[in-house]
Amino acid sequence: MTEELWQDRAGEKQPGGRGLRASLEAILLVADEPVPDLALAQALGRPREEIAALVRALAAEYDERGTGFELREVAGGWRYYTRPELAPVVEQFIRDGQEVRLTQAALETLAVVAYRQPVSRAQVSAVRGVNCDGVMRTLALRGLVEEAGTDPETGATLFRTTAYFLERLGLASLGELPDLAPFLPEQADDEQDAGHGRARP
Repeated sequence: MTEELWQDRAGEKQPGGRGLRASLEAILLVADEPVPDLALAQALGRPREEIAALVRALAAEYDERGTGFELREVAGGWRYYTRPELAPVVEQFIRDGQEVRLTQAALETLAVVAYRQPVSRAQVSAVRGVNCDGVMRTLALRGLVEEAGTDPETGATLFRTTAYFLERLGLASLGELPDLAPFLPEQADDEQDAGHGRARP
């Protein structure tokens, strides 16, 4: 990337007191789906053409620096990915952690998928109140969740639990998952009863 693209904007501050580059990186880092140029431009209050040029320049800079991640244009938007050539290293890291107990965040995320599947990353994040993109990728790499098509309304990728998930829990089917009702507040318990006593498996 040529520094000239950033020089005139170095002193410009976005909400939060950071520059345009930092703001772009922050948005792209938390995005769980590719973000189009237009959405980035609207979020930052800048012309679309300007943001499109800056994002492409940022991606080129990462390539030039040889970072372990890249900013890739896919499905009409931009998103961070690890470099394909580093896949063996990432997979080894995940495999080495297979026997490590799941974090509380991973367990909560897995529970949402198990009881609400098929479900998108955005829906899981909405239930938990935090971005779950990284946790979902970890669960997928560990073989506990997998893709299950796309949402016909939004086009978002849907996820479900795997046969390995059932194996690890010692279950024959999702129908053997315990009822949630005993663990819910009284009001939610009444709603569950009206909905046949269990969240949709």
